[in-house]
Amino acid sequence: LMQIVFVITELFVGGAEKCLAEVALAMAAGGDQVRVVSIGSLPSGEQAALVDRLRTAQIPIHSLQADTVWDYPHAFRRLRDDLADRPPDLVQTFLHHANVLGMHAATSAGIQSRVAGVRVAQPKFARSLLERRALRRAHSVVCVSRQVARFARTSLGCPEESTIVIPNGVDIDHFALAKPVSWSRLGWPENAQVCLFLGRLDRQKGIELLQRQIDHIAPQHSLRKLLLVGDGPLLSKLQSWCNQLGSDRVQRLPWQSNVAPWLQACRLLVLPSHYEGMPNVVLEAMAAAKPVVCSRVEGSEELLARSSEDGTREEDQGFAPGDEAQMVRLIDRFQSDETLCKVTGEQNQRLVRSNYSLTAMTRAYREHYRALFTRRLDVN
Repeated sequence: LMQIVFVITELFVGGAEKCLAEVALAMAAGGDQVRVVSIGSLPSGEQAALVDRLRTAQIPIHSLQADTVWDYPHAFRRLRDDLADRPPDLVQTFLHHANVLGMHAATSAGIQSRVAGVRVAQPKFARSLLERRALRRAHSVVCVSRQVARFARTSLGCPEESTIVIPNGVDIDHFALAKPVSWSRLGWPENAQVCLFLGRLDRQKGIELLQRQIDHIAPQHSLRKLLLVGDGPLLSKLQSWCNQLGSDRVQRLPWQSNVAPWLQACRLLVLPSHYEGMPNVVLEAMAAAKPVVCSRVEGSEELLARSSEDGTREEDQGFAPGDEAQMVRLIDRFQSDETLCKVTGEQNQRLVRSNYSLTAMTRAYREHYRALFTRRLDVN
């Protein structure tokens, strides 16, 4: 059995945070001693769902309460001292800030097995430079997709032999068996054809493509609607835009603790991101047996390419980043053909069941940790 410390930037409900929680819970259930460190303050209310799950499983959670860059020197010292005082067999970090802080702290504390996690291919020079230096101290780097692994090798300097890919996993039945919401909650007819965006309201997500093409996506006096669900830095501007267009065509809802009912009710998911890693929301829509229309960026492109093996052509659900015309054509195709939606959604769900279960994801992490631990014992 192993002692493992997971370090993450924060524990709000998101893709990386969900992954950490599932892996930590699986390792603890297998008898390993697990504790979790959040660099930022712990969330409250509905956003504390992952914290509550971990605590229910009696997994210790510690916050360094570093919510600004000025807090990071003190947070580094606290993390280093904690790791030195109670040295685990392995430290796993998730996300940029945790990679940078955690790899340096774990090295300084003398931790002999250090695993970093790269989950997005974010092309920013200063960010990459900081992370590159930190990842030199990692014994392995777990990437969420093959394209992110390529980014880690080319932009972050990670050696190929220490870079591995473990895709996201999803609780398939949670999405497959969810009861759909009633569109009457939003004042829309029950047979509304809703194009759904789920995610952070950020420039990364390419929401401006949806805004520019709204007359095609949700024409006036039609059953076609656009629903944006999420919060983020663009919230104010997007809410003003929604108000200007009118609630009959487009609406925005705040972050939802359970998106499965909304996915079950929608016609399709749309995600026009400029870059990603492997977006959980695409897997969740596929688990709900829904078609997706998303840009062919990191992670998303791999999911679509794998779909082609199951009978769906990649171009049926993906478009080149920024290609608004193709995005609109794909959306219109699904909005116009309910049978196509059903067939594509079922193919998506079969693919997720075969390749992206939570069991497969947590098993891969466990096997990787065991291999590192065994290798260290052999060396010693």
